[in-house]
Amino acid sequence: MRWRGLLVAGLLAGTQRGAGQSVASDWRTLPALPTVGDTVWLERRFPLPAGWRVRPGRVDSGEEVEALGDPVAVRDGDAWIVRYPVTAWTPGTHTIAMPPTWRLGPAAQADSVLGGSVTFVVRSVIPDSVSRPAPRPALDPLRATRRNVLPLLVAIVATTAALVALLWWRRRPPRGVPGPSPAAKKAEVADAKWIEAGEARAVAARAASRLRVALAAAVPEAHLGLSTAECLAAAQRARPGVHDELATVLSGLDQVAFASKPKVDVVRLADQARALAGVLER
Repeated sequence: MRWRGLLVAGLLAGTQRGAGQSVASDWRTLPALPTVGDTVWLERRFPLPAGWRVRPGRVDSGEEVEALGDPVAVRDGDAWIVRYPVTAWTPGTHTIAMPPTWRLGPAAQADSVLGGSVTFVVRSVIPDSVSRPAPRPALDPLRATRRNVLPLLVAIVATTAALVALLWWRRRPPRGVPGPSPAAKKAEVADAKWIEAGEARAVAARAASRLRVALAAAVPEAHLGLSTAECLAAAQRARPGVHDELATVLSGLDQVAFASKPKVDVVRLADQARALAGVLER
């Protein structure tokens, strides 16, 4: 138990010696001229014999200076180097109270060294010409002479005329689209050619269709939707003078159109149908 008492006595003596040491600042700042927001390293060298080590305290953050991490202790020959990373948020001179550093020996020796304080200057990132702008002379007074308003009036009139022309152009009436040019009427194929080609039914159908169209125009009751018998009955009531000839021609044309071997003169019936259609169209 005696050696424990000696150990405690040694620790107390070491602490008292550390408290009585000089607190003159041995700190240096890296980089030498930092700016706002840069990482500033506060560094101090502690000469110690082999087997000794150091345990630095922590730096408290303030409103203008903030600690960026834990301190770093590095062995460098016969000494220990302690570094603190900090940063400053405002330009100017800053003074920080540094924490004490404990020195620990191989035989359980221990004492503390007061950290003292460190002062460093931080430059602003804003140039001096912006932070402290130089005064400038007053502006020249405005001209009191009356300006010519003629160019302004010309511009207003030209703009108004262009606007009116644009509105008129957008609201102009649509142009009349010319109707399609009448197609040239093709010459009708003669009945004789159709007969020579063996198309007597086509000749009869064309003549009957022309006659029925003329009859429907002259007698609306005899429209194209009626059969031949109903058409002739309506024509007899409206035009009894042409009924007999109309009945002969239409009946003959129907016989040609529906008979396989017509026994009538198709060309003559077609001519009669054209002549009768011309009478009805008058």
